[in-house]
Amino acid sequence: MNPLVHLAIIWAGVFFAVVAAKQTRLTPVLYFLFIGSVLANIGILPAQSGPFIRHFAELGIIFIMFALGFEETTDNFLASAKRSWGIALFGALGPFIVAYAIADYVWQDRNISLMVGLAMTATAVSLTMVSLRELGLSRSRVATRIMTSALLDDIGALMMVAIVVPIATGAEELTLAALALTAGKAVVFFLIVTFIGIWIFPKGPATWLQKLPLLRVFRLQSYLTFDRGRYATLAILLVALVVGLLALYLGFHPAVGAYMAGLIVREEHFQLKRQADESGRGKRRINVFAQTKHIVDDAAFGWIGPVFFVDLGAKILFDWNLLVEVLPYAIAMIVGIAVIQILSAGLAARYTAGTNNAESLMIGFGMLGRAELAFVVMDIAYVQHQILPVQAFFALMVTAFFLNVLVPVTIGWWRPYYLRATNQAVS
Repeated sequence: MNPLVHLAIIWAGVFFAVVAAKQTRLTPVLYFLFIGSVLANIGILPAQSGPFIRHFAELGIIFIMFALGFEETTDNFLASAKRSWGIALFGALGPFIVAYAIADYVWQDRNISLMVGLAMTATAVSLTMVSLRELGLSRSRVATRIMTSALLDDIGALMMVAIVVPIATGAEELTLAALALTAGKAVVFFLIVTFIGIWIFPKGPATWLQKLPLLRVFRLQSYLTFDRGRYATLAILLVALVVGLLALYLGFHPAVGAYMAGLIVREEHFQLKRQADESGRGKRRINVFAQTKHIVDDAAFGWIGPVFFVDLGAKILFDWNLLVEVLPYAIAMIVGIAVIQILSAGLAARYTAGTNNAESLMIGFGMLGRAELAFVVMDIAYVQHQILPVQAFFALMVTAFFLNVLVPVTIGWWRPYYLRATNQAVS
């Protein structure tokens, strides 16, 4: 299929999805996934996207994650990370154990069970955050807890993938050196991002780092307001892409880097002095931050980001014979993972993160999704290394699809109770 035709069909589906979401008061993400799956299964969209759509979809998730990080503050993220370790640990451990146990019972192969468990470990943070954003909860405490917990889960899951895949393929044995190398990469990544935040996007007055002769020249903050901020969007998206590429180089998903890049950008960096208008007869203050945020949000949630979700839904191809065969296993995983995810994440949030009951349940619902990292693990295990049999792969696809559907449904259902319990107006 011509890639431009492919993109036109996806955008038509996106427009239909947002209209349907508006009419039904549900999040568009649910419709993006549904439309992608339907169009692929009836043959309108190809089963395997070409390079153009794949890269466009990857750019979409980078935009989404940067936009979500752009809405958060670094101080809130770091404070939440200290309180979210329990959610990350128990919210990942519970689903891993359930998925591993079911796979071990069905296929009785350690390697298959390990890959199934890993695929069901990491939360689809982008799906949850977009769902929360659509319901006006993207800047709530639960959103920050989910975001930080999911990022910690992703890092842990990627470390395990780096260790387990060579073992499952017989290329290596489990060693402390392999674990130390992956953990070291994570530390290096966060240290580099911290350095960028201190140097390029400092908080408050210039620090000693910006006063060094060679570094003070390269403060990107000064370029955000160049030519009255006309190129501010280009400047910050370049930062997002570079940090995303750094994350990719170190073995992490580029979306993690994009989110971290969004965290280090502050509204104060966009401040302009009063500028004369084009007629020269008066002065006005240009809100560069608001203009830039509008452009980023429009791209992330309007026309680039949705391509990621439609393309993700298009990967869910239903073979009815296989469906009948694996349906009992898929149902067991859907129910088991959903129950243990809500309980483990919710209880951890209640007793380690200091949230109330309503917030704890919202966090549990928000941790249900399985998307980008789950599909990366499935691709590695099924396509690249043939560790998974087709039945296990299809059971995982069905499980991931329905867990993703549960995210906006459960969050939307629980939202009125959550708002009442937290003394917020229900709209």
